[in-house]
Amino acid sequence: IAVPASTNGPAKVALVIGNSLYPDAYAPLAQPANDARALAATLQRDGFDVEIIENADKSEMRGAVERLKAKIRPDSVAMLFFAGFGVQVGRESYMIPVDAAIWKASDVRRDGTSIESVLAAMKERGARAKLVVVDASRRNPYERRFRSYSHGLAPINAPENALVLSSTAPGQVIDDANGQNSLVVAELLNNLKSSSADATTVFNKTRAAVSQASNGKQVPSVSSSLSDDVHFGDKTPATVAKAGS
Repeated sequence: IAVPASTNGPAKVALVIGNSLYPDAYAPLAQPANDARALAATLQRDGFDVEIIENADKSEMRGAVERLKAKIRPDSVAMLFFAGFGVQVGRESYMIPVDAAIWKASDVRRDGTSIESVLAAMKERGARAKLVVVDASRRNPYERRFRSYSHGLAPINAPENALVLSSTAPGQVIDDANGQNSLVVAELLNNLKSSSADATTVFNKTRAAVSQASNGKQVPSVSSSLSDDVHFGDKTPATVAKAGS
């Protein structure tokens, strides 16, 4: 069970999801689990109360979202990270669990978890700032079943006081790079080393670094409606909790 990062001042809470083992994929995804572990450790260092889940099925993902919601109090900084397969239906982007059975668009809504719904829940709970990092614009085994080609993710509109980093532009898909971490997570981790940086600067520097490293082939999108600075570098001790611990 995760221990709140701080009893004084706004709490910082995060849910980190890395889904690598999809039965419908040709092979396991090499990076999401690694990315989730590395980011969870970094957020813990920066004072977040972190829950990390890997290879989560539908019920595990939804349960983790409910636990995140329960931790949020007014003035909290709440963060969601998801790496794995994502699918857009309509104007929403869905995080796909490993047990999804998707053959048509309605199956995405049934089995997936909408990123917009998590942002709405953060807002409903009164979070001061809402941070989202989505690394899920991969070619997936689902969309070709009900579309002629893969469309990537829909634009994720930031509600009030939110900051969203997506691994590439809306409607684009990318292939996983070589290495232990995805390109966007590797650059995000590098920028998080600067303890004084605010979240907007971190996300924008990550966007620029990924674009440069990929020679413009991968350009992340950043959507911001933050009205004040949010800093990652609080060194208050925290714990990383794995689901069920």
